Amino acid sequence: MFASAQIKKICSHPNSLTLFRIAVIPLIVFLLLFPGRLFTFTAAILFSAAAITDFLDGFFARRRGLVSRFGKIMDPLADKLLVSSAFIMLTSLGWIPGWIVCIIIGREFAVTGLRNIAAQQGKDIASSRLGKYKTGFQIAAIIPLLIHFQYITIDFQAIGSVFLWAALVLTLLSGFDYFIKFRSLLKT
Repeated sequence: MFASAQIKKICSHPNSLTLFRIAVIPLIVFLLLFPGRLFTFTAAILFSAAAITDFLDGFFARRRGLVSRFGKIMDPLADKLLVSSAFIMLTSLGWIPGWIVCIIIGREFAVTGLRNIAAQQGKDIASSRLGKYKTGFQIAAIIPLLIHFQYITIDFQAIGSVFLWAALVLTLLSGFDYFIKFRSLLKT
């Protein structure tokens, strides 16, 4: 009973959930080195579990007053590592176009750079609603793309591709939104 309570406490701490998200990345990458039905499905399950922790760590941090500097830095970094790793592996398998991944990852670097410049000036560029939608659509694209194979006449690759195009549009729009916010921030 004591061990169960301790495990529950550790697993519900926001920073532990963030670290879980980082720790699962090598497992997903390894599974995708062997792109058969079992391994890609398992990778999709692991990715889904990690993506759920993205919501949970923020929820627990705010609800329990456990917002920390570590979490503020590592949470978005963990998200970017998870999504970027999955996209890179999907590209290496030839399941998605590399140019889309370059735009998505390039946007992440650009926005991170803008946020760092703003932070050095003592200012903050908060996450926008577009950014949250972008992340949601990226996750919604990655999961079926990881499954890849057809099951019960469901073409997961096609479903993932539709979400990927929507994610690309939202990635570009949210990137432009950050640049506009950054430009306005510099004028103040």
